[in-house]
Amino acid sequence: MNTKVSKETQEQAMKVAKGIQKKGQNKDQTKLIAQGIEKGISEYKKQQSKKSRDRDKDRKQLVKQKQRAAQELDELGEANEIHSTDKLPWALLVFSWLGFISYLLVNLNSI
Repeated sequence: MNTKVSKETQEQAMKVAKGIQKKGQNKDQTKLIAQGIEKGISEYKKQQSKKSRDRDKDRKQLVKQKQRAAQELDELGEANEIHSTDKLPWALLVFSWLGFISYLLVNLNSI
């Protein structure tokens, strides 16, 4: 696996390798240790980016679910509004006819 490692990662790895260097350890051994540390750092970064992508996917799914739930509630609310507004014209019609009939009865009785 031939992956490119950033200069920053290489510098970090060499700094750590030199920090843990033992007496009598030659440059080749230190370079090998630094390469191992580079690999560890790059694997760690890959894992963290994968976790970050997974968290983003989960967050996006939650947002979509909340949007769907809100949309369903809005649709239910609109349906309830439609039903309640359908009753109003009928109620007004009934009251107007009752008023008209009562007016006629009052006027007919007075004649």
